[in-house]
Amino acid sequence: MKKASADIAIVGGGICGLALALNLHQRGIACRVYERVADVKERGVGMTLLPHAIQEFSALGLADDLLKSGIENEESCFFNRFGQLIYKEARGKFAGYKYPEIGIHRGRLHHILYDAACDRIGSDRIQANHECIGVEQDERGATLSFRETSSGRALDSARANIVIACDGINSRIRKQFYPDDDVVFGGINTWRGITRHKPILTGRSYIRIGSIMTGKIVMYPVIDDVDGNGNQLINWVAEIKQGTFERNDWNKPGDLRDFFHVYRNWRFDWLDVAALIERADQILEYPMVDKDPIDRWTFGRVTLAGDAAHPMYPRGSNGAAQAAIDARILADLLRDSRDSSAALRRYEELRREPTAKIVRTNRQCPPDFINIKVEELVGDRPFDNLDKYISQAEIRALSDNYKRIAGFALADLKAK
Repeated sequence: MKKASADIAIVGGGICGLALALNLHQRGIACRVYERVADVKERGVGMTLLPHAIQEFSALGLADDLLKSGIENEESCFFNRFGQLIYKEARGKFAGYKYPEIGIHRGRLHHILYDAACDRIGSDRIQANHECIGVEQDERGATLSFRETSSGRALDSARANIVIACDGINSRIRKQFYPDDDVVFGGINTWRGITRHKPILTGRSYIRIGSIMTGKIVMYPVIDDVDGNGNQLINWVAEIKQGTFERNDWNKPGDLRDFFHVYRNWRFDWLDVAALIERADQILEYPMVDKDPIDRWTFGRVTLAGDAAHPMYPRGSNGAAQAAIDARILADLLRDSRDSSAALRRYEELRREPTAKIVRTNRQCPPDFINIKVEELVGDRPFDNLDKYISQAEIRALSDNYKRIAGFALADLKAK
């Protein structure tokens, strides 16, 4: 079969793959992107881009588009499951960061990256409907094999100097090097929804209520005035740690009967959580999964990036940021090195341990550790005076410690 040629082949046209393509183009490096889906649509629900993610996208000239397409968060608020405020703090620019924190629909972020890549790189260099089924290497380069996603028929292979796998948590290329690789499920299932609702609190608030021990929900707005009547599109995620290890299915829509009983009585004077869930436009179910950190990402002319390299729990809003950092560092090293294989090895040296630390942190000390800690101290009941159990300074220290480990502490970013 005919073999198309490119200096760099990127497998996966999601957030990581497109960010990498844009970074490479910015540095004058040719690449070609191969994406599994047949057409680009606004899929998924909401996500949060932290300041260190916006810093990366700003360097690609995309910050204004992201801000116009999402909502800038002003504050993060922690409540117990009785609707009592535990702690709140300013976020993004309101907390002194150079860059904002933005809630955005994942599909909008993806489209911004995709449109920028088509405009700058050329849509002919972004090949959709290409499912990568394997890679082979020799002393001169690598050969990728594909099949058409929509039909299953074999497609022409592609030749490249190096291959970067950005094909997500279920990466086919990672599976080639780690055939026994599988996701790790710790018994936490999630349901994700979007609901049209009037602004909650400031209308720029990232809100966590409850804990995974007794039921937790996270919510934040992703689109302003979605219907012309002042309502926002609210993204919400319900998380429940269950006594069994029956795992949710990525491919199924969510069913209220599976989880609504936990939130049925969550009706506060500032928000009716039960009604918010019941009125959802869409509900999807997901298991809370990640993968154990691996000792090696780079195999000759092939390396892993983003979720293919370090899939982490979708909590703490750090997945997109770490993928974007991967992309920038990898592009810099490829620009500055005459030996592309050596650049891939150096990239792994720089990124493997920091991302492994975040994966472990999200398992052991998630950002909602504050809610869990208060629930342990107070008991699963309302409190009259939280200061009897834990001070605001102690809670702030818990929050700051997570930011430091996750790589976006204000002092550390200012130092950089």
